[in-house]
Amino acid sequence: MSRRKSSRTAGKRRFRLVSYILRVTLFAAFCFVLCSIILVAALKHINPPTSMFMVKRQLEGLVHEDRSWKIDYQWVDWDNISPHMALSVVASEDQKFLNHWGFDFQSIREAIEERITQGRVRGASTITQQTAKNLFLWEGRSYLRKGVEAWFTVLIETFWSKQRILEVYLNVAEFGDGIYGVYSASMHFFQNSPSNLTRREAALMASVLPNPKIYAVSAPSTYVQQRSSEIMLQMNNLGDFHLKEIK
Repeated sequence: MSRRKSSRTAGKRRFRLVSYILRVTLFAAFCFVLCSIILVAALKHINPPTSMFMVKRQLEGLVHEDRSWKIDYQWVDWDNISPHMALSVVASEDQKFLNHWGFDFQSIREAIEERITQGRVRGASTITQQTAKNLFLWEGRSYLRKGVEAWFTVLIETFWSKQRILEVYLNVAEFGDGIYGVYSASMHFFQNSPSNLTRREAALMASVLPNPKIYAVSAPSTYVQQRSSEIMLQMNNLGDFHLKEIK
């Protein structure tokens, strides 16, 4: 009799523990969803003062006690960014940007097939996904991170205009070691304001976006030069009026 009572008591304790963990998990999920919605909705009108990638780099500098290292970042509004710069990143990173809702499923499918058949891993992220990653997420590859990225991508496409997405993307993207945003990059590499960037300068900057820690605008490798030429060709194919009506 005492054994049965002890077993029932242990069962109740396990049930209460599981129930408590479930309630805490659901509450945490609810708070995350609510806070993320409020955050993305607010950033429709408020310019982000930093990003998760910038915060990570700042923390790395503190951990390694590197006082010489710093973030070079200054926001610049859409109207003060050269149309060449906006067109170059669309031509380079996401030519279907104006037509999708955050995901390019054809590119995702092709990337999966290429990985299966050739063992190669290539990116299929849209500009919206890259904006979500740069602004809100951490580096790495995991299903959890991809899930959070997808959630923020949906929110960004829901609350922001295409122009706002491009504006934020161009301001938080890393163009060099510690150099974030088109303003800092154009001043650092070309001593030129972002409003006056030429097609060639814009294409050079866009060509390093896949990995600015390896590729350099200031000392472009053969690959970067070839890539920038390809981007300029794609810009010509899209046409100067491709983003004229963006809102």
